[in-house]
Amino acid sequence: MLRPHIRRARDGSRMIDPNTVQHVNVKVFLKEPQALNLADVVPIFHRWIREGFLQEMLVDVADYRHVEAGPGVLLIGHEANYSLDNRENRLGLLYNRKASLDGTFQERLSQAYRAAIAACDRLEQEDIFRGILKFDRDTLDVFVNDRLLAPNTEESWQGLRGELEAFFQGFAIERQGEPRDLFRVAVTRR
Repeated sequence: MLRPHIRRARDGSRMIDPNTVQHVNVKVFLKEPQALNLADVVPIFHRWIREGFLQEMLVDVADYRHVEAGPGVLLIGHEANYSLDNRENRLGLLYNRKASLDGTFQERLSQAYRAAIAACDRLEQEDIFRGILKFDRDTLDVFVNDRLLAPNTEESWQGLRGELEAFFQGFAIERQGEPRDLFRVAVTRR
């Protein structure tokens, strides 16, 4: 018996059902990471909480700058976290959706992508970063932060590939990582 989030493809192989997948994450990389002093982000994230700049309920800021190749500076929210993340020594803005959303996988991916891009736009317009900080909207990673529903396996790749290709038209999409990692694809404009 197949688990509810697994379905059979036309050729008989097993695939996950994309519409069961939640917790879509998008990371947009910086063009020149050396231009950013992460300490400058802490007061900005605190101000975003006070002034309600983003759609989600934001509650705290966590500073992990001391962790090499780590999570950087996090803006913690009820529905999602935003961070200037430096995992794998690749600095970028990571939108990490935590709360479930109604709708299709395409709608969830669109929401995560729009939230990440909006945060990048806002950071680039902050006075301290204007003209200095630039995010590379042509190079990003998409993660699914749910190892049960979408492990980093061929089944998940086959189940999500068509959805990802439909959303990121004009981009090359390549599955990344090992089976023990979160499901992740690198998305690069062709």
